[in-house]
Amino acid sequence: MPKYQFRVEVLPQFLPEQSAPEQGEYVFAYTITITNTGEVAAQLISRTWNVNDARGHTEKVKGLGVIGQQPLLKPGQSFEYTSGTRLRTPTGTMHGSFFCVAEDGEKFDVDIPLFVLDALSASGGKRTLH
Repeated sequence: MPKYQFRVEVLPQFLPEQSAPEQGEYVFAYTITITNTGEVAAQLISRTWNVNDARGHTEKVKGLGVIGQQPLLKPGQSFEYTSGTRLRTPTGTMHGSFFCVAEDGEKFDVDIPLFVLDALSASGGKRTLH
């Protein structure tokens, strides 16, 4: 087992009640579950997201923590949160990373591989990304 490792799962969801397709506004929620699968407790310090719409427009979002928190996860512990984003197109993608610091001072990044935001598809489901 790696000493420093988080697993990331995502469940994206289109929110039609908050969207206005006729005005080019599509709202999505995504629920992220972060699990410390490593051997050392670590704290999520910051996040970086790349949000891409179908027209090639990319928005980079950086900030401390997630939803105003910087959770400290012991081995085996999970943290779940829901956030959201807006697109100008009915489909798009997101990917990014979490910057973490382990209890022993080691710094590491957790990659969040690309996932799809799709207002045209009702299918979804939780996916393990890393």
